[in-house]
Amino acid sequence: MQNPFSLDNQLALITGGGTGIGLAIAQKMIEAGAKVVITGRRKDVLEEACQKLGEKANWRQHDIADLESTAGVVEEIEKSLGPIDILVNNAGINKKKIITEVETPDFLQVIQTNLNGLFVMTREVAKFMKERNHGCIISISSMAAMYGLPYVSAYAMSKSAVLGVTRTWAQELAPFGIRVNSIAPGFIYSEMTNAALNSDPERKAKVFSRTPMDRMGNPEDIGYGAVYLASPAASFVTGINLPIDGGNSIGF
Repeated sequence: MQNPFSLDNQLALITGGGTGIGLAIAQKMIEAGAKVVITGRRKDVLEEACQKLGEKANWRQHDIADLESTAGVVEEIEKSLGPIDILVNNAGINKKKIITEVETPDFLQVIQTNLNGLFVMTREVAKFMKERNHGCIISISSMAAMYGLPYVSAYAMSKSAVLGVTRTWAQELAPFGIRVNSIAPGFIYSEMTNAALNSDPERKAKVFSRTPMDRMGNPEDIGYGAVYLASPAASFVTGINLPIDGGNSIGF
C-alpha cells in the first residue's frame, strides 16, 4: 500500500523558502519525497538553503512584491523543472506599530507583499494547475487573523484576507481538482517572532499564559502540517484553516 503521506514525484514551489517556516516546509516536503523550488529576495540565503536541502532543491531569486515578474518566474519554473503540483504561499513581512503611527508607505508595503503578491502568485500557478486538473495550494495565515493582536494592523488585514480567499479559491478551483487550504501558525521560533517577543516582555508573557502547551512551536511543526495538507492523506480536505499553535487560538 502506498504511503498516504508520500509526496513522491511532486514539485513544490515555496515562496520565502530560504529561512524559518518556509525552509522547514521545504525540508519536510523533501523528506516526504517531493522536489522543491524555493524563492526569495536574497540570492545568498537561497543558495545556502539549497546546500542544506540537498539535490532535490532548486531556487529562484524573486521578490513576491514585484507583481509584474511573477508570471515569468512561474512559466520558467514550469518549463525548466516541470509541473508545479504544490504551491506554498509563505513569503510575508510585518511592521509592528500602533495604528496612529503606521505610515501609508509601510502599510502598503505589507499589503503588497502579504496579499497582492500572494494573489498574483496563486493566480499564475493556478492557471497551470487548472489545465492539468490537479494541484494543491497552501497559504500561511496567522493568529492575527483569528483574534485581536495589537500593533499589527496591516499584517492582520493581509492575513485575515488570506482566510477569506482560501475559502473562495477552494470553491472556485475544486471542479478542477485543486485543493486550497491555509495554515495559521501559533508562536513559532523564527527571527521575526523572536525579535517581536523579546522586545516586548509583557506580550511574551501573555503569549505563554494563553498557550495551553506552555511553549512555542518549532518551524518543523508547520512543515509537518504542510506535508499533510499536500499529501493524498488530505485528498478530501479543502477550504480549511489549520491552526498549529499549541492551543493558543483556544486558550483563555
